[in-house]
Amino acid sequence: MNIIDGKAISASLKEALKEQVAGFPEQYGRVPHLVVIRVGEDPASVVYVRNKAKACEACGIRNTTLVFPESIPEEDLIAVIGNLNADPDVDGILVQLPLPEHIGEARVIETIAREKDVDGFHPYNVAGLWQKTPHMAPCTPKGIMKLLEAAGVDPKGKRAVVIGRSNIVGLPVAKMLLDANATVTLCHTRTVDLPSVTRQAEILVVAAGRAKMMGVDMVSPGCVVIDVGMDRDPLTGKLCGDVDFDAVAPIAGAITPVPGGVGPMTIACLMENTVECFLERMSTAADERLQTEE
Repeated sequence: MNIIDGKAISASLKEALKEQVAGFPEQYGRVPHLVVIRVGEDPASVVYVRNKAKACEACGIRNTTLVFPESIPEEDLIAVIGNLNADPDVDGILVQLPLPEHIGEARVIETIAREKDVDGFHPYNVAGLWQKTPHMAPCTPKGIMKLLEAAGVDPKGKRAVVIGRSNIVGLPVAKMLLDANATVTLCHTRTVDLPSVTRQAEILVVAAGRAKMMGVDMVSPGCVVIDVGMDRDPLTGKLCGDVDFDAVAPIAGAITPVPGGVGPMTIACLMENTVECFLERMSTAADERLQTEE
């Protein structure tokens, strides 16, 4: 059984970022600054935001967490983001999803300045991914590709199946696998005879949001399985993914556990994106100074 240890891989990435960031005060006069906005007290969101703050601390990145009541009007939240866009000391802005029903997520995401969109959800960044122009890659798909690389899996020429068609995971990871020269089938839980499709996969990415939906009958021996799901087993109450880990792991060529697989890599890639946003802004500022001097 080859378990892809997301915790260990993410720890290595964060350590490298820590070393990089340590030189920024001397080079740039400050470190990157990430602002995370949480609306309401959704238990999962509280945990996710706290984990992001811990990751910032581990990497030497400055973190500010802004918490607003669930009743905040959409226009007030938009105004907060506008102020952060204009703040020269803020390099990355992340709004924790989901938001209350009265707030339009699409409008909120579009309000975040493209150059501070560490999640990679802004329409310009999404377009850049598909058009192969400069963009910020979304954290979870980026993390998935890094997990495959760390496990020694080259997607080139392989058959990949992605279950899930969201703009956050399914669609972008399918595009990244295509760009890595895999042959990709994108499907969903309503795909007719889904097991016959998934059994063809050499790389299987499951992002369906259904606890233990992927059984051993849906996976071919030797397949590399990336489980993006995070749920609770209805029988035991323990955290689990979309894949029945105990059943599938013995036949998989490699597999990510839940927890400890994709989740840690998502946060590590968020830290990497924050550093990239910072460096892009520092480079832009330097170019502007040169133009002024000339």
